[in-house]
Amino acid sequence: MTHAGSQDITELLAAWSEGNEEALSRLIPVVYPELRRIARVHLARRDHTLGSAALVNEAYLKLIRARGIQCENRLHFFALCAQIIRRLLVDHARRFRYAKRGGDQVRVPLEETLLGTRARGVEVLALDDALASLAKRDPRKARVVELRFFGGLSVEETAELLRISPETVLRDWKMAKAWLRRELSRQSTPPAAHSADSAC
Repeated sequence: MTHAGSQDITELLAAWSEGNEEALSRLIPVVYPELRRIARVHLARRDHTLGSAALVNEAYLKLIRARGIQCENRLHFFALCAQIIRRLLVDHARRFRYAKRGGDQVRVPLEETLLGTRARGVEVLALDDALASLAKRDPRKARVVELRFFGGLSVEETAELLRISPETVLRDWKMAKAWLRRELSRQSTPPAAHSADSAC
């Protein structure tokens, strides 16, 4: 994530947090390229129903409607955007699943950075379920995944935001990836296979 214009972003965020809605309209062009890059990461090529520009525009609309949000700096802003993008992808996947009645699902590419597998895709709702399950067991690890995967934050930025050391972020990231890999693999295994496994 680039740091260009960090001071401008912080000043605009402060103005927006104080109720200056014009500040948000000035903020978006500054951060739009980064938001677009983050959005592009999460859209599989086969999903033609939602593009990165549309996803960023929806996120922008959510931000415009938001009231009383306090963002201390650019990292808090991108963390907020990470949550919004995750929710938008999940909502879109649910609508798409309902419309298709179980047909092709909306998928996001999981690059090496998340699960250690090249060109692998996973259904958005499966990833959201797995993250929700991880959050119940270990909220901080789930937050690390959300910030790094959905928010595109670096190890150092994640550490600063969560007020932990970069070493702790790396440890949480590694453990969360292993847990998610196992959980998503379990979710994709047919029920009969689960029964057989439990019988062993």
